[in-house]
Amino acid sequence: MTIPISVLQQFALGALRQCGVPAEPAAVAADVLVTTDTWGVFTHGTKNLRGYVRRLRAGGLRPEAQPTLVKEGPAWVQMDGNSGLAMPTSVEAMRRAIAKAKAVGIGFAGVRNSCHFGAAGYYAKLAADEGLIGVAMANDIPSVTVPGARGAVLGSNPLAFAVPHEAGRPILMDMATSTVAGGKIYAAATLGKLIPEGWLTDEAGLPTTDPNKLVQGGALTPMAGHKGYGIALLIEMLAGVLTGAATTWQVVSWSMHDPRLPTGHGAAFLALDIETLTDHSEFAERLRHVVQGIRSTPLAVGSERILVPGDLEWERRAAALAGGIEFPEDVLISLRGLADDLGVPPIG
Repeated sequence: MTIPISVLQQFALGALRQCGVPAEPAAVAADVLVTTDTWGVFTHGTKNLRGYVRRLRAGGLRPEAQPTLVKEGPAWVQMDGNSGLAMPTSVEAMRRAIAKAKAVGIGFAGVRNSCHFGAAGYYAKLAADEGLIGVAMANDIPSVTVPGARGAVLGSNPLAFAVPHEAGRPILMDMATSTVAGGKIYAAATLGKLIPEGWLTDEAGLPTTDPNKLVQGGALTPMAGHKGYGIALLIEMLAGVLTGAATTWQVVSWSMHDPRLPTGHGAAFLALDIETLTDHSEFAERLRHVVQGIRSTPLAVGSERILVPGDLEWERRAAALAGGIEFPEDVLISLRGLADDLGVPPIG
C-alpha cells in the first residue's frame, strides 16, 4: 500500500501530540521518522511510532521533557535528554556540534538519558546539509553476540556518516554494527518468514534461521566478526561511557521492557567543518575524483552499476516524494495497531 508523505506526516504528528508532546518537538520527531521511511529504511521509521507512543503514555518517555546543556567547552558539549523523545534531543545535539565545528573546526556533542533515536543517518545528514561532515552514533541494550560468546554482549550500536557531495544528495552511510538490524529479524518473525543463515545465533550460540530465536535467548551476529565487535565497543565508549549514559545491560529496551521505565540510552555526534580544515572547493573536487573513480571501475559479470553510500536512499526518496511511500505489510500492521491504540482512523 502506498501512503502520501503528507498523510503519514500528519498521522505521526497527531499521534505524538495526542500523547502530550509539544508541537515543535513532535514535528521534529515526525520528520525524522517519515524521512527515514522515504529512504526505504522501514525498520527505523514510523513502524516504531507505536512503541514510542506506548512509552510516552506510560511515562518511560516524558512528553514535555526538553534536552538541557550539562557542560560545554570550545569544541564540545554534554547534554541530558531528560528521558524525552530522542529525536528532538538528537537534532539539538547535532546542531550544537555543528555550531562548535563552525567556530573551531570540530564539534562533539554527547547525550545521556535519551532513548532509541531512530535512524542515525538523519542526524549525520544535518551536518552535510550545512557543508560539514557529520557522524552520529548511539548505544543500545545488548542484542549482539561477540566471537566466542553465547548470548548478547553489546547493542547493535548504530553508526552513520554523511559527507556533502551533490546538492541535496550527500554521501550517506547508516549501519548497525550487527550483520543486520534487529528490526529485520522482528519483521521476518511478524511475517512468518525464515532469515538467512549468518544473521542470528540461538540460545546455545549456534547459527539459526528462525527469527523467533532472538527473543528466546539468541543474539544477532556482529558484522564482519571481530571487526564489527570492535566498532560496536568504540561506539559504546563514546556514546555510553564518555557521556555518562547507561551502558550495555543498564540500558532498558525501548520496545520490550516496562514502558514506565526510562531507557537511559546514550548518543554521540561529531561535526567537522570542511571550510575550516581545508579549502572547500578543493575538497569537493578531490571527493568528485574519488567518487568518479569508484563509479568507473569495471563491472563484475552480471552487475549493472557501482553504488556509493546514499545512492539508493536518494533514489527511493525521490520516488516517495513523487508518488508516496510504498510500505511493506509489517509496517502497515504496526500503523494500524497504533491507530487502534489511539482510537483514530487508520491510514493504511
